[in-house]
Amino acid sequence: MDNDNSMTLMVNGQHYNIECNKKMPLLWVLRDILELNGTKYSCGIGACGACTVHLDGQPVRSCSINVDSILDKEITTIEGLSKNAELDVVQQAWLKEDVPQCGYCQSGQIMSAAWLLKTNKDPSDKDIDEAMSGNLCRCGTYLRIRKAIENAASSMQ
Repeated sequence: MDNDNSMTLMVNGQHYNIECNKKMPLLWVLRDILELNGTKYSCGIGACGACTVHLDGQPVRSCSINVDSILDKEITTIEGLSKNAELDVVQQAWLKEDVPQCGYCQSGQIMSAAWLLKTNKDPSDKDIDEAMSGNLCRCGTYLRIRKAIENAASSMQ
């Protein structure tokens, strides 16, 4: 790969050599080129949180980040949270609390919750509200989301 549209990305601990328009949003690289379909498209303007991934450990909206601006960064998707085929503690709590209704927003919700618990092992209700405020759930499963985050936090202690 030696043209202007060739680049290497680090996604979920693995290097990928890809070719695409460098202004392509990260979301479409993940879904269409790398076929990592856990990250969802919804609003396309970074307002709903369905497309949340971690970029160098921070939650970001992948629909509004061009791939050329993140070439030297570590990207983690919902697929990258589990290790050795074992679900992350947040993913386990989501299942235990039966959080999803339609499930569409849940990968973004989980990515935001995972970041919260990485940075705050014992979040208050206010901490949870602030961390999750950018993630919308049209089905209104917010109480189950909170319960799953609390469950994950307690299992981490």
